[in-house]
Amino acid sequence: GMFTGLVQAVGVVSGAEDRGGIRRLTIDPGAWAHRPGPGDSVCISGCCLTVAGIEGERLAFDAIPETLSRTTLGGLEAGDRVNLEHSVTPTTLLDGHIVQGHVDGLGRVVHVQTGDDWRVRVEPGDGLARYVVPKGSVCVAGVSLTVAGLSEAGASPAWFEVALIPETLERTTLRDLRAGEMVNLECDAMVKAMAHLLERAGVLASASSDSGAPAPGATHGIGG
Repeated sequence: GMFTGLVQAVGVVSGAEDRGGIRRLTIDPGAWAHRPGPGDSVCISGCCLTVAGIEGERLAFDAIPETLSRTTLGGLEAGDRVNLEHSVTPTTLLDGHIVQGHVDGLGRVVHVQTGDDWRVRVEPGDGLARYVVPKGSVCVAGVSLTVAGLSEAGASPAWFEVALIPETLERTTLRDLRAGEMVNLECDAMVKAMAHLLERAGVLASASSDSGAPAPGATHGIGG
Protein backbone atom coordinates (compact mmCIF):
# COMPACT_ATOMS: atom_id res chain seq x y z
CA GLY A 1 0.00 0.00 0.00
CA MET A 2 0.93 3.64 -0.59
CA PHE A 3 -0.57 6.56 1.30
CA THR A 4 -0.64 10.36 1.36
CA GLY A 5 -0.56 11.08 5.10
CA LEU A 6 -4.02 12.65 4.99
CA VAL A 7 -5.93 10.98 7.81
CA GLN A 8 -9.45 9.95 6.84
CA ALA A 9 -10.78 8.87 10.23
CA VAL A 10 -9.85 8.27 13.85
CA GLY A 11 -10.51 4.75 15.06
CA VAL A 12 -10.54 3.30 18.55
CA VAL A 13 -8.67 0.18 19.63
CA SER A 14 -11.24 -2.27 20.95
CA GLY A 15 -8.84 -5.11 21.69
CA ALA A 16 -5.12 -5.96 21.85
CA GLU A 17 -4.21 -9.62 22.33
CA ASP A 18 -0.74 -11.20 22.27
CA ARG A 19 -0.55 -14.47 20.39
CA GLY A 20 2.90 -16.05 20.56
CA GLY A 21 4.84 -12.91 19.67
CA ILE A 22 2.20 -11.55 17.30
CA ARG A 23 -0.22 -8.93 18.59
CA ARG A 24 -3.78 -9.03 17.25
CA LEU A 25 -5.18 -5.51 17.19
CA THR A 26 -8.90 -5.00 16.77
CA ILE A 27 -9.97 -1.52 15.76
CA ASP A 28 -13.40 0.08 15.59
CA PRO A 29 -13.25 2.45 12.58
CA GLY A 30 -16.25 4.40 13.78
CA ALA A 31 -17.82 6.58 11.10
CA TRP A 32 -15.09 5.88 8.52
CA ALA A 33 -16.91 5.68 5.19
CA HIS A 34 -14.30 3.30 3.78
CA ARG A 35 -14.81 -0.37 4.58
CA PRO A 36 -11.67 -2.35 3.70
CA GLY A 37 -11.79 -6.07 3.03
CA PRO A 38 -9.45 -8.88 4.12
CA GLY A 39 -5.99 -8.39 2.65
CA ASP A 40 -6.37 -4.64 2.16
CA SER A 41 -3.70 -2.27 3.44
CA VAL A 42 -4.52 0.32 6.09
CA CYS A 43 -2.18 2.91 7.57
CA ILE A 44 -2.62 2.88 11.35
CA SER A 45 -0.97 5.92 12.95
CA GLY A 46 1.78 5.73 10.35
CA CYS A 47 2.23 1.96 10.11
CA CYS A 48 0.99 -0.05 7.15
CA LEU A 49 -0.86 -3.18 8.26
CA THR A 50 -2.95 -5.74 6.40
CA VAL A 51 -6.55 -6.45 7.34
CA ALA A 52 -6.35 -9.98 8.79
CA GLY A 53 -10.02 -10.31 9.64
CA ILE A 54 -13.32 -8.52 10.01
CA GLU A 55 -15.37 -8.91 13.17
CA GLY A 56 -18.69 -7.20 12.57
CA GLU A 57 -17.80 -3.55 12.01
CA ARG A 58 -14.38 -3.99 13.55
CA LEU A 59 -11.11 -4.58 11.71
CA ALA A 60 -8.46 -7.02 12.92
CA PHE A 61 -4.73 -6.68 12.21
CA ASP A 62 -1.71 -8.79 13.13
CA ALA A 63 1.47 -6.92 14.11
CA ILE A 64 4.67 -9.00 13.98
CA PRO A 65 7.61 -8.64 16.45
CA GLU A 66 9.63 -6.39 14.10
CA THR A 67 6.71 -3.98 13.85
CA LEU A 68 6.10 -4.07 17.60
CA SER A 69 9.75 -3.33 18.38
CA ARG A 70 10.07 -0.34 16.02
CA THR A 71 6.69 1.38 16.34
CA THR A 72 4.18 2.50 18.94
CA LEU A 73 1.76 -0.31 18.06
CA GLY A 74 3.14 -2.58 20.77
CA GLY A 75 1.90 -0.16 23.42
CA LEU A 76 -1.64 0.21 22.14
CA GLU A 77 -4.42 -0.81 24.52
CA ALA A 78 -8.20 -0.86 24.37
CA GLY A 79 -9.56 2.68 24.25
CA ASP A 80 -6.56 4.23 22.49
CA ARG A 81 -7.30 6.34 19.42
CA VAL A 82 -5.47 5.79 16.13
CA ASN A 83 -5.29 7.59 12.80
CA LEU A 84 -6.62 5.66 9.80
CA GLU A 85 -5.99 6.00 6.06
CA HIS A 86 -6.65 3.57 3.23
CA SER A 87 -4.13 3.09 0.43
CA VAL A 88 -4.22 5.37 -2.60
CA THR A 89 -4.98 4.47 -6.20
CA PRO A 90 -3.38 5.76 -9.44
CA THR A 91 -6.21 8.30 -9.72
CA THR A 92 -6.01 9.60 -6.14
CA LEU A 93 -5.18 13.29 -5.65
CA LEU A 94 -1.83 13.50 -3.83
CA ASP A 95 -2.73 16.27 -1.39
CA GLY A 96 -0.15 15.22 1.22
CA HIS A 97 3.11 13.52 0.21
CA ILE A 98 4.17 9.99 -0.70
CA VAL A 99 3.95 7.86 2.44
CA GLN A 100 4.82 4.16 2.43
CA GLY A 101 3.60 3.28 5.90
CA HIS A 102 7.10 1.94 6.64
CA VAL A 103 7.99 3.47 10.00
CA ASP A 104 11.65 4.56 10.11
CA GLY A 105 11.73 4.88 13.87
CA LEU A 106 10.28 6.59 16.89
CA GLY A 107 10.39 10.22 17.91
CA ARG A 108 9.89 11.68 21.37
CA VAL A 109 7.55 14.63 21.83
CA VAL A 110 9.46 17.13 23.95
CA HIS A 111 7.19 20.18 23.84
CA VAL A 112 3.64 21.04 22.82
CA GLN A 113 2.65 24.67 22.31
CA THR A 114 -1.12 25.09 22.15
CA GLY A 115 -3.22 28.05 21.06
CA ASP A 116 -3.39 29.88 17.75
CA ASP A 117 0.18 28.86 16.85
CA TRP A 118 -0.09 25.17 17.83
CA ARG A 119 3.32 23.53 17.52
CA VAL A 120 4.81 20.18 18.45
CA ARG A 121 8.54 19.67 18.91
CA VAL A 122 9.90 16.16 18.34
CA GLU A 123 13.33 14.64 18.92
CA PRO A 124 13.80 11.98 16.21
CA GLY A 125 15.62 8.79 17.13
CA ASP A 126 17.66 6.23 15.19
CA GLY A 127 19.76 8.81 13.31
CA LEU A 128 16.68 10.18 11.55
CA ALA A 129 17.49 13.88 11.96
CA ARG A 130 19.53 13.90 8.73
CA TYR A 131 16.39 13.03 6.76
CA VAL A 132 14.33 15.95 8.10
CA VAL A 133 14.88 19.11 6.04
CA PRO A 134 13.60 22.70 6.34
CA LYS A 135 10.10 23.07 4.86
CA GLY A 136 10.23 19.40 3.86
CA SER A 137 7.68 16.71 4.59
CA VAL A 138 7.60 14.31 7.52
CA CYS A 139 4.95 11.79 8.55
CA VAL A 140 4.15 11.92 12.27
CA ALA A 141 1.77 9.25 13.58
CA GLY A 142 0.48 8.80 10.04
CA VAL A 143 -0.08 12.51 9.39
CA SER A 144 1.67 14.33 6.53
CA LEU A 145 3.18 17.52 7.95
CA THR A 146 5.56 20.27 6.87
CA VAL A 147 8.68 20.90 8.92
CA ALA A 148 8.15 24.34 10.48
CA GLY A 149 11.33 24.49 12.57
CA LEU A 150 14.61 22.63 12.81
CA SER A 151 17.53 22.54 15.23
CA GLU A 152 20.91 23.82 14.03
CA ALA A 153 23.23 21.38 12.31
CA GLY A 154 25.17 19.32 14.85
CA ALA A 155 22.81 20.16 17.72
CA SER A 156 22.43 17.45 20.33
CA PRO A 157 19.75 16.42 20.75
CA ALA A 158 18.42 17.29 17.31
CA TRP A 159 14.77 18.28 17.00
CA PHE A 160 12.17 19.46 14.53
CA GLU A 161 8.87 21.27 14.92
CA VAL A 162 5.58 20.98 13.06
CA ALA A 163 2.75 23.51 13.09
CA LEU A 164 -0.78 22.13 13.39
CA ILE A 165 -3.76 23.89 11.85
CA PRO A 166 -7.28 23.55 13.35
CA GLU A 167 -8.32 21.11 10.60
CA THR A 168 -5.49 18.74 11.52
CA LEU A 169 -6.25 19.02 15.22
CA GLU A 170 -9.90 18.23 14.56
CA ARG A 171 -9.39 15.25 12.26
CA THR A 172 -6.41 13.43 13.84
CA THR A 173 -5.06 12.26 17.19
CA LEU A 174 -2.30 14.91 17.24
CA ARG A 175 -4.33 17.14 19.56
CA ASP A 176 -3.81 14.48 22.24
CA LEU A 177 0.01 14.56 22.10
CA ARG A 178 1.82 15.37 25.31
CA ALA A 179 5.50 15.84 26.17
CA GLY A 180 7.18 12.50 26.76
CA GLU A 181 5.04 10.53 24.31
CA MET A 182 6.56 8.50 21.50
CA VAL A 183 5.31 8.85 17.92
CA ASN A 184 5.88 6.88 14.73
CA LEU A 185 8.04 8.74 12.21
CA GLU A 186 8.48 8.20 8.49
CA CYS A 187 10.86 10.55 6.72
CA ASP A 188 10.44 11.71 3.13
CA ALA A 189 11.28 8.84 0.78
CA MET A 190 12.97 11.19 -1.71
CA VAL A 191 15.29 12.61 0.95
CA LYS A 192 16.20 9.11 2.13
CA ALA A 193 16.93 7.99 -1.42
CA MET A 194 19.18 11.00 -2.07
CA ALA A 195 21.05 10.46 1.20
CA HIS A 196 21.53 6.78 0.36
CA LEU A 197 23.01 7.59 -3.06
CA LEU A 198 25.35 10.19 -1.53
CA GLU A 199 26.47 7.68 1.10
CA ARG A 200 27.18 5.08 -1.61
CA ALA A 201 29.19 7.68 -3.53
CA GLY A 202 31.20 8.54 -0.42
CA VAL A 203 30.00 12.14 -0.37
CA LEU A 204 27.99 11.74 2.85
CA ALA A 205 28.91 9.80 5.97
CA SER A 206 26.60 6.88 6.68
CA ALA A 207 23.83 7.19 9.23
CA SER A 208 25.44 4.49 11.38
CA SER A 209 28.71 6.42 11.60
CA ASP A 210 26.82 9.60 12.47
CA SER A 211 24.74 8.20 15.29
CA GLY A 212 25.75 4.65 16.05
CA ALA A 213 22.27 3.61 14.93
CA PRO A 214 21.27 1.75 11.79
CA ALA A 215 19.86 3.60 8.83
CA PRO A 216 16.07 3.50 8.57
CA GLY A 217 14.55 0.30 7.27
CA ALA A 218 11.15 -0.72 5.99
CA THR A 219 8.90 -1.70 8.85
CA HIS A 220 5.35 -2.83 8.20
CA GLY A 221 2.86 -5.48 9.05
CA ILE A 222 2.35 -8.81 7.38
CA GLY A 223 1.79 -8.12 3.70
CA GLY A 224 1.40 -4.41 4.43
